[in-house]
Amino acid sequence: MKKIIYTLSLFSFLLVVQAQQPISIETFLQLGKVSSLGITKDGKSVLYSVKKYDLKAGKSAFKICRLPIDGGPATEISTPEGLLANDRISPDGKYSITSHPVKIKPVFGKDIYPDVSQSDVMIYDHLNYRHWDTWEDGSFDHIFINTLADGKIKDSVDIMKGEAYDCPQKPFGDEEDFIWNPNGKEVLYVTKKKFGTAYAVSTNTDIYAYNLETKTTVNRTEGMMGYDIKPAFSLDGVLAFLSMKTDGYESDKNDIIVYNNGKRNLTQQWDGTVESFKWSKDGKKIFFIAPVDGTLQLFVVNYNPASDKLSEIKQLTKGDFDVNNLIGESGNNFIVTRTDMNHAAEIYSVDLNTGTMKQLSHVNDEIYNTVALSKTERRYIATTDGQKMLAWIIYPPGFDPSKKYPALLYCQGGPQSPLTQFYSFRWNFQIMAAHGYIVIAPNRRGMPGHGVKWNDQISLDYGGQNMKDYLSAVDEMAKQPYVDKSRLGCVGASYGGYSVYYLAGMHEKRFRTFIAHDGIFDLKSMYGTTEELFFVNHDLGGPYWDATNISAQKSYSQFNPIDYVKKWDTPMLIIQGGKDYRISIEQGLGAFQAAQLKGIRSKLLYFPSENHWILKEQDAFVWHREFFKWLDETMK
Repeated sequence: MKKIIYTLSLFSFLLVVQAQQPISIETFLQLGKVSSLGITKDGKSVLYSVKKYDLKAGKSAFKICRLPIDGGPATEISTPEGLLANDRISPDGKYSITSHPVKIKPVFGKDIYPDVSQSDVMIYDHLNYRHWDTWEDGSFDHIFINTLADGKIKDSVDIMKGEAYDCPQKPFGDEEDFIWNPNGKEVLYVTKKKFGTAYAVSTNTDIYAYNLETKTTVNRTEGMMGYDIKPAFSLDGVLAFLSMKTDGYESDKNDIIVYNNGKRNLTQQWDGTVESFKWSKDGKKIFFIAPVDGTLQLFVVNYNPASDKLSEIKQLTKGDFDVNNLIGESGNNFIVTRTDMNHAAEIYSVDLNTGTMKQLSHVNDEIYNTVALSKTERRYIATTDGQKMLAWIIYPPGFDPSKKYPALLYCQGGPQSPLTQFYSFRWNFQIMAAHGYIVIAPNRRGMPGHGVKWNDQISLDYGGQNMKDYLSAVDEMAKQPYVDKSRLGCVGASYGGYSVYYLAGMHEKRFRTFIAHDGIFDLKSMYGTTEELFFVNHDLGGPYWDATNISAQKSYSQFNPIDYVKKWDTPMLIIQGGKDYRISIEQGLGAFQAAQLKGIRSKLLYFPSENHWILKEQDAFVWHREFFKWLDETMK
């Protein structure tokens, strides 16, 4: 009997030891990626897809699952067809809406000179000749209304015929950009009716309504000068959309506007910005996601068309997690996806009375039950100008405060994107901590979720207060007895990569190594090659050659990383995507060449077919292996 008890105890001990193993790169990158598809027409189930990558097979496997909202296991189904409402079909079933590319402008030499059909030369006389990761080929995505007969398309009408504008919007627009009015008489669509250079310097995106009977188009957001996007109707036909005020400011406060016998801003007096929203079934409320204090949470705002009183806004969820995706209402629950720094997205229900959340899907439970999780904590740090700044601190699994650990300062991109409880398959804090690093992730100036003023401050001050915020965070953590201040690293991408290059020239021996991915190295070159010029016009103040523009001259003369290369003296890994047209290839190559010529230990990791992100699974394996290999070599 004692032998049996001993064997069982040993077995239990081995299981605990196994459960305490940090997650490996291979396990991490083969987690199931959950994407919600919607709630079934009967309101009883949620459908979602799961993508899993098999490294040995070199390919991804997909499956679609149906999950009962009231409880029970998920079941795999072959197709969601017939289970979800088809919002591409008109309410009377007579029409459908689709989007297709239409050739409008000649671009290629063979378009202009038919006798040179094998030439691939491209000819431009305007800007916006490339966008995100694609060169302009003269085609534009247009909306078609298709007449249906027995479920098949009989004929189609291009409601944007001859226009050199896109819907969905590039590069990230989707089917939310064109929708049916519940009355069946209108199609609403989002586009920026500007072309070429005018397109590149503006964010003035509008919502247009095409009338099927009169065949005329009306601008529903005429005179609203910033982004107007994501139109959505309540079931009783009231239109709402997201809107920014300022043309050229892509990170302006995002408000919910209701269009019903005039426009009403439901969030105007609220000191925050909206990520996404969804109408309630009764049309009396709008649910929305917004950043708040280092997280993304679910909110609700009331809508009463008969009242002029300010709308009441209520935060429904609270906790150290992110609510990522609004799937829909189901009884007294709202179905969402949720992440935190230790867990990839899963589907949850939110009790609308209490805010209590219940996990519905369990795609990755089996893996997470076998790995040790990281401890995350909030730390509020005093900044040099007397403010209180949140920093997320992520500790290695099995953290022992009596030991010393190397630490990484994580610099967020954007620059005005929230640093929350996200779960990224590139910049992932769980995998960094699993390799033995304490991660310091400050919500420095420029991040939403801490009020509009905090968010706005970074514009025209790229190398100013936010750099001091970074150093305040790392200096505060370096005082802790468990942080080995002789082994500090600094990592980041995009504006985070800019931060790496900039800090490399003014860190005063704080850091032992740097890693920059698609970072801005030279602001002047950035201005000359980036595609969305409204971004640099707003953040830097305008072109570098305008000597009369004091704000711009300050940006280029004081905050340009290339001017601080003379002070570089620390190893640096430089990562660059070949199809990144936001922060183009010369930025990474210029930084690598400077480091090499100065005799600084450096390495270039070049991904010729990747854009501003790493999207291919095998590239992601290389990315992570090189990332941690570099840290192992330079942080010893």
